[in-house]
Amino acid sequence: MTRERYPTTAEVTEGARALTLRYSETCRLRTVGRSRAGRPLLMLTVGQGPRNVLVVAGPHANEAAVGGATVLRLAGQIAAERERGDDDGSAWHFLLCIDPDGAALNDPWLPGPYTLRGHYEHFFRPCAAEQPEWLPHDGAVAGAALPETRALVGVLDGLRPVLQCSLHGIDVGGSFVQLTSEIPGVPERIGKSAAELDIPLESGSSDALEWPSPGPGVYVMPPTSDPAAGDGAHSTWAHAQRYDGVTAIIEVPMWACDRSADTTPHPAPDRALRKAGAALRRDLPMVARVLRRIDPQLIRAGGPLLRTVRELVAIGPRLAAEWDPAVRPPDAAPLPPMTTARVTSIEVYAQRIPLRAAAMLRRIADQPPVTRLVDEWCEAYERAYRPRWVPVADQVEQQARSVIAVYEELLA
Repeated sequence: MTRERYPTTAEVTEGARALTLRYSETCRLRTVGRSRAGRPLLMLTVGQGPRNVLVVAGPHANEAAVGGATVLRLAGQIAAERERGDDDGSAWHFLLCIDPDGAALNDPWLPGPYTLRGHYEHFFRPCAAEQPEWLPHDGAVAGAALPETRALVGVLDGLRPVLQCSLHGIDVGGSFVQLTSEIPGVPERIGKSAAELDIPLESGSSDALEWPSPGPGVYVMPPTSDPAAGDGAHSTWAHAQRYDGVTAIIEVPMWACDRSADTTPHPAPDRALRKAGAALRRDLPMVARVLRRIDPQLIRAGGPLLRTVRELVAIGPRLAAEWDPAVRPPDAAPLPPMTTARVTSIEVYAQRIPLRAAAMLRRIADQPPVTRLVDEWCEAYERAYRPRWVPVADQVEQQARSVIAVYEELLA
């Protein structure tokens, strides 16, 4: 494992074990549960103070590698500080990967090549029902279907952390942080770090279109009773609030898009949003048509890949309802001012979702029609945004600095 490439889940585990050997008085590794396939869910703890911080890597399988690298970067730093006697009374707990089954399906891409086409050659992201961070909508945590979710909730209930950091990544865009409570000082800290690393801030994320933003690249989730909270209201992010804990969702990009940071008004937002919505409604049915023509024998073996493809194809018509003027309900709340950053985030999303569906279908059945879609859409993605690769070391550094910034400003 080097700083120039992503680590596999096995390498993250090896790195954590090495830390327990090097800092035997400070670090300990334990199993907190098992995945659906029986893989251990490992948690590395650094320090023994009464104030707990939880860092979760791999809540989305396609984002596990950068999170795992960040975990090792942070754990090594904090362990070295404790060995030197620098102890602020906190204990840091690192879930190495909360979805190791899904992460394993992304492992083939990790050595590279680090191109968009290479990334989507081996892409996997589970359907919503198989992502560990989501809780039942009825609030019955005990009824969570996934053992990974139950393990994560068990850790939260046991630790009652003052801060939970959920480590995420995006393919094309900028760096940003979502918080369950506002923390003054965070926007300045992550902005300074991003500038030093030449990473744009995602200043109009479609993930937080209606959320307050105290500064570029930072968003605050509304109360869970507010419909604007969206899926966050039914998540392990919100679960930490019952102990007065704050959750930070920390995103870093693989490829930077400088338009993601442009907060000037978009020159023609209505036209751009209509075009993005129309493309989404055009492209996902194309994937559906290819899917219907594939040999049923191949489909039968599709497993989790197929479940995600079917979910994306099925929900496609609803995905643009929040922002496309052509399909938004007439009584919907007004959209926020449409900056170039906001429109760009929506445009990226509208291209990303069909590409994900096609890429996963190609893994099930590598046939010319679906391969052609993946090739053409990857090329269109690159033409539209001119993304530039962010070195793995810089992705990890930005994510690690963001975690530390949120923690230090929370206690300030």
